[in-house]
Amino acid sequence: MNVSLFSPFTVKNVTLKNRLVMSPMCMYSSSGQEGMVEDFHLTHYASRAWGQVGLIIVEATAVEPQGRISAYDLGIWSDDHLPGLSRLTECIHQGGAKAGIQLAHAGRKAGVEGDIYAPSATPYKEHSKIPKEMTTEEIKKTIEAFKSGASRARKAGFDVIELHGAHGYLINEFLSPLANKRTDEYGGTNENRFRFLKEIIHAVREVWDGPLFVRISASEYNEQGLEPENHIHYAKMMKEYGVDLIDVSSGGVVPAKITPYPGYQVPFSEQIRHNADIPTGAVGLITSPFHAAEIIGNGRADLVFIGRELLRDPYFPIRAAKALGEDIQVPKPYVRGWR
Repeated sequence: MNVSLFSPFTVKNVTLKNRLVMSPMCMYSSSGQEGMVEDFHLTHYASRAWGQVGLIIVEATAVEPQGRISAYDLGIWSDDHLPGLSRLTECIHQGGAKAGIQLAHAGRKAGVEGDIYAPSATPYKEHSKIPKEMTTEEIKKTIEAFKSGASRARKAGFDVIELHGAHGYLINEFLSPLANKRTDEYGGTNENRFRFLKEIIHAVREVWDGPLFVRISASEYNEQGLEPENHIHYAKMMKEYGVDLIDVSSGGVVPAKITPYPGYQVPFSEQIRHNADIPTGAVGLITSPFHAAEIIGNGRADLVFIGRELLRDPYFPIRAAKALGEDIQVPKPYVRGWR
């Protein structure tokens, strides 16, 4: 069977109309520091849905107030967030896309006032705020916060949940020996460092039976850090515990010199997909329709996550279909512009 960029993709009970995903990107646009959905979010995400993206994953959304990357991040730690998030999923669905949300906790990279928390009391870099090492009780409380966030995501009408386990945020900090210096059951070995994510997955699965993705940083660009081989092992365990797809990114745990180029993270996706036997998403400066089509056509990933190109062009999927000679349904008001 030939699979193209515009072939549908079914995961659990959800079918995406194509393989193009809007990558979660922080917008830092919630005013009032309460994490609420604003008119901006409704317009921003809905326009990409009408642009024919198959799945839109809403930006990193904090499960706890102290887990925000900035004070202007979206939140899902309170039922007060439900009306705005429900309206957001309605807008995305009206445009014909499926709606996903990335549940997140920034850990030691949180940019909020007061204490911040991490597996160990080591800062991200020299002049960063020193986090508090989490107690076992605080770990359990945070796991419950992810569970509550997943429950609210279900109530708000999201189709997909992604756990943010990449870019040096809390889950990634627990996974990485560069950030996790613990000697208890949550540190010291690969299995112990995986325990936090494993318990989050189990907790989320108690309230969520839909598609569950995890974003990872496949390489930490550091000799003492994790590499794809480690994540192949982790991905096999994630699959066993109920994760449906690995969204493969890289970096962010510690400062590192990275030289990005179009598709620079795609080999990580390919490696994990074939060696862990789990669907993957590829991300990283993918801007050409032909490049995106090659990734899917050659089995290097199951989904292509588009970030900055969708900031530049909300209608990238329509443009991609036209370039690739694919016949897709264009929203009736826009047909004249794409003839």
